[in-house]
Amino acid sequence: MSYLHKGFKKKLFRLLAFILGILFTFVVGSYTPAQVTKSTEILWDTYGIPHIYGKDVPSAFQAFGWAQMQSHGNLLLRLYGQARGRAAEYWGEKYLESDRWVQTMGVPERARSWYTSQSPAFRSYLNAFAAGINAYAREHGELIDDEVEVVLPVKAEDVLAHLHRVLHFTFIVSPEEVAASVAGDIQHEPKAGSNGWAIAPSHSANGKAMLLANPHLPWADLYLWYEAQLTAPGIDAYGATLVGIPVLAIAFNNNLGWTHTVNTFDGWDAYELKLVDNGYRFDGKVRPFETTTLSLKVKQEDGTIRNQPLVVKRSIHGPVLTEKGGKAIALRVVGLDRPKVLEQWWDMARSQNLKQFQTVLQRLQLPMFTVMYADRNGNIMHHFNGNVPVRSQGNFEYWERIISGDTSKTLWTKIHPYKDLPRIINPKSGWLQNTNDPPWTTTFPAAIKADSYPSYMAPRSPYFPMNFRTERSLKMLFEDEKISFDEMVQYKHSTRMELADRILDDLIPAARKQGSSLARLAADTLEAWDRQANADSKGAVLFAAWAEQMNWDKGFSKPWSEKSPFTTPDGLADPSSAVAILEAAATKVEKAYGTIDVAWGDVFRVAIGNKDLPANGGVGELGIFRVLNFVPGSQSRFQAVAGDSFVAAIEFSQPVKAMALISYGNATQPGSPHLSDQLQLFTLKHLRPVWHQRSDILAHLEERKVF
Repeated sequence: MSYLHKGFKKKLFRLLAFILGILFTFVVGSYTPAQVTKSTEILWDTYGIPHIYGKDVPSAFQAFGWAQMQSHGNLLLRLYGQARGRAAEYWGEKYLESDRWVQTMGVPERARSWYTSQSPAFRSYLNAFAAGINAYAREHGELIDDEVEVVLPVKAEDVLAHLHRVLHFTFIVSPEEVAASVAGDIQHEPKAGSNGWAIAPSHSANGKAMLLANPHLPWADLYLWYEAQLTAPGIDAYGATLVGIPVLAIAFNNNLGWTHTVNTFDGWDAYELKLVDNGYRFDGKVRPFETTTLSLKVKQEDGTIRNQPLVVKRSIHGPVLTEKGGKAIALRVVGLDRPKVLEQWWDMARSQNLKQFQTVLQRLQLPMFTVMYADRNGNIMHHFNGNVPVRSQGNFEYWERIISGDTSKTLWTKIHPYKDLPRIINPKSGWLQNTNDPPWTTTFPAAIKADSYPSYMAPRSPYFPMNFRTERSLKMLFEDEKISFDEMVQYKHSTRMELADRILDDLIPAARKQGSSLARLAADTLEAWDRQANADSKGAVLFAAWAEQMNWDKGFSKPWSEKSPFTTPDGLADPSSAVAILEAAATKVEKAYGTIDVAWGDVFRVAIGNKDLPANGGVGELGIFRVLNFVPGSQSRFQAVAGDSFVAAIEFSQPVKAMALISYGNATQPGSPHLSDQLQLFTLKHLRPVWHQRSDILAHLEERKVF
């Protein structure tokens, strides 16, 4: 090469070094295709999953806004209208209570403040996401319902208001929870469910870490998941988020991944105030309320607008919800001063190792949710995440009640830092699980000791005994020393009823000994049953009908014990009563379906659009890991409305292996081919391959959009 000009040789060597650098980073998994992308595009695969390649980060956000509109435009705009607290103005009286809640909680005003608190860069990302929504609406207005177009144009503040409403005033606390608390009805169970597993190389069949993401949410409204891939300079992440959220909430990249479960976390308190004159008593003095009068607009049937005044009072604790008999209830909620949730999720997806990931978690912008983590280096982690208040007294049960608000001794003002929160990394067991149980049962033997934490951090037995879904989860992980990827997928779909395994050895002989001929027939049916809730399982309907009528607070002769999690609770406390309930259940089932051994799938159904299919799975209280929740339908049948929604099984091999499913499909827009197109797979207990390499995406390409 001596005849080449020296300057040319230098350029050639630099070019070769650049090419080798790209090849090297591709091999180690940190190469992002968008680093050399000259335009922004959305590649839609045949399941309606958008794979977004942004020439820069704002362009990726804008394309993501476009994609969400194409898949869920009507729903997204309706959700943003509700987050503004103007849904009644747009769509009438039925949204008035929603607007009262949103405005009383200060969601729109706080969203505007949060917007100004974003970094300039992230503010530009939010602006771009909103711009993508508006651009789609301009180009495809004919595909958007007329009645939701009133929300347009969307602003970045609407995105933050929606996030705020979803996280703080639906997941952390909802109007229904507050009403139940005021009525004295303490809810022990999380209102939404999830399963999450992290399996270390020592417990996996091929020596690779694995992660299972499995949230259980309602199949409608603000709870719907949206699956996507986001690729831009500095990021290549695949996962899902709730509709209207501009970043992935559950995700993996080439090096790591995480999932969330709803944790046993108390991030709100209802304080009882003693009213005095026009104020309330606090620390021996009378303090005035901060009072603001708002005007809610309500659209009438004739199209006119009625103004509805809303007086919002605030104490030092928070907004006042009720006043009665000289007392008021005020609500205090964590996280209202932490506006950078979205940026934290975004940076979690950009992290490349455990150290970087934990550095992002330490910001504590995300106000709740357990984090279950696994990575390519073989690390696994369970982190009890949340803005947990530093409380001066009381255990978890104490803070579930109405709290006296007349003293500063009960008023929390700080939250626990990251180092204080329950967490375990790489336990000796080689696996971690969470099924909405407290962190003390994340693995076995127990790795996080409850005695090491304040008694208000998370509930303990007997106040919160381990549920049978948790026991089923623990057993599957504990009893299999080496779990393969295919086995993890199989376990994820397990419909075995742990409660049946625990109690049938007592119920069947009691029915044969003490019961009528119908009770003995029921005993025979239960003995022949496979103890699962598969579509063809016969006996499951009878058992579920019996279990539903039992009072399980007093049903067991041996209560649950932290020391014996796999064998307690156990035994029938009152066999005679249990047999009588079984006879009544058998009579009811036979009357409704003509036989007591009706198949599960004949009674329990999944129906979306024009598809009506036999279901498998059921409620977690029965000890079923594959969760489905049902409501009564027609002809004594039951219809699935919640449960397994987004599922992802991930193995951190090279390249990453992943399979996933959105039970109800990845779109809700009328006419979309992706309404319910995954439902058949769901009923067959199948996941579909995740196409996250560009070559695989192009091989299964349905549509390309170039910006």
